[in-house]
Amino acid sequence: MNRGYYYAANGMFLNQRKMDCIGNNLANVSTAGYKRDTVLTNTFDEQMILVKHREALSGTFAHRYVDTSYTDLNQSNFEYSDSPFDVAIAGDVYFNVRTNYPGADREIMLTRNGQWELDGEGYLVLNNTGRIQGENGDIYIGDKDFVIDADGTIYRDYIGGEVIDRLRLSYVNPEADVTKFGANMFTEVQESEPPADLQYDVIQYATERSNVDWNYELNMLLEANRLYEANSTMLKMCDQLNQGATGLCKKV
Repeated sequence: MNRGYYYAANGMFLNQRKMDCIGNNLANVSTAGYKRDTVLTNTFDEQMILVKHREALSGTFAHRYVDTSYTDLNQSNFEYSDSPFDVAIAGDVYFNVRTNYPGADREIMLTRNGQWELDGEGYLVLNNTGRIQGENGDIYIGDKDFVIDADGTIYRDYIGGEVIDRLRLSYVNPEADVTKFGANMFTEVQESEPPADLQYDVIQYATERSNVDWNYELNMLLEANRLYEANSTMLKMCDQLNQGATGLCKKV
């Protein structure tokens, strides 16, 4: 009877974690630069489920657990606009942001979110996250127009004019392990050397959409929910059988 409890409770816990992850993906389907997460599971070594020296009667069970989560760094589509503060990247490089989060472990974080604006002092910022970084630090724009070239160079008024700065861009292997902070910031990235033929383009007047596939995530959510309910039903049945067995033993 205990075996049924183990399987059912484990199934409920596992699918609850999956639903939490999928729900977060769906909540950020419209977040610029968001990269979807998926839950990775693993299996403990088979364990004996009854007392020692009763191996012939005990059997085994394979207990699955949530090992970690994986972030899909694949590039998504672009959405174009009329705002010069919307910036996207085609390629495996990321913007650098000097964050103003209190207590953050890392001051400089990476992101693909290019929906920027100016703060009260005339610096390029990402919402309430922090200032966009150039090769010379915080990028000061002031109250004048600016143009960003494909290589990330920022000019005053027109390409080839006065150079303001150049965007600080960091290479991230699309297969790398990353650690998220918030919805679309990355605090830790598995280091690797950029390829010699690394190519990228900075695109002004565009932002990268979330790489969440709404239909796929919804189907996965429904499947996880069905499995959760099935395990919940099995757990209730095990409990009823256990109560019946206990009552029978008392009568005997």
